[in-house]
Amino acid sequence: MLFLSITFITSDLEKKFAYNEIGNIIRKHRKGKKLRLTSLAETSGVSIAMLSKIENGRMLPTIPTLFAVIGALGIAPDTFFSELGRHNTFPGYVFIPKTEYASFVKEENAKGFHYFSILEHHIEGTSLQISLLHLDPGAKRKVVTTHAYEYIYLISGTIEYALGDQTFHMREGDSLFFDGNIPHVPLNKSDKIATLLVFYLFNEA
Repeated sequence: MLFLSITFITSDLEKKFAYNEIGNIIRKHRKGKKLRLTSLAETSGVSIAMLSKIENGRMLPTIPTLFAVIGALGIAPDTFFSELGRHNTFPGYVFIPKTEYASFVKEENAKGFHYFSILEHHIEGTSLQISLLHLDPGAKRKVVTTHAYEYIYLISGTIEYALGDQTFHMREGDSLFFDGNIPHVPLNKSDKIATLLVFYLFNEA
């Protein structure tokens, strides 16, 4: 019975749920209990770096890791999984008014990064997330990696996009597609806000 349950959950994680969906739920419960990442790392035995990547939607936790985290948060597995996949049905179209764009945090120590989730959807073994990013002048964060392919379209402003050992000077209308496993970070060295459309394509098959 336990083997069948784990198999079912593993299949769900790999095929139905976006990385950020799992991370958002974990972050919500952690903050609800007023726990810092350091405290959750100590009680769960999962490193701060890994917890940060999970919460930021940059990696999918293994089943043992996920159970360690939700156990440390005091969340019953059935409660946690009931929160996943509540909006996964697709009627053939999705209309999202601007007022429904949901703001979220990808890196807690980042300054000047304002993300808004536009669309999150699962399509035959893949998950798509589309976000709007307003990048303040002088915005700062460390370079990161994401277990996904990313497509960046610069709507307005000018930025420098550091990708591995290369830097791309992007102007309005420029785009960049890359493997998110390459360390990356956008830099806004101008005196105006830059606006980016960011697509994440997660392969969960």
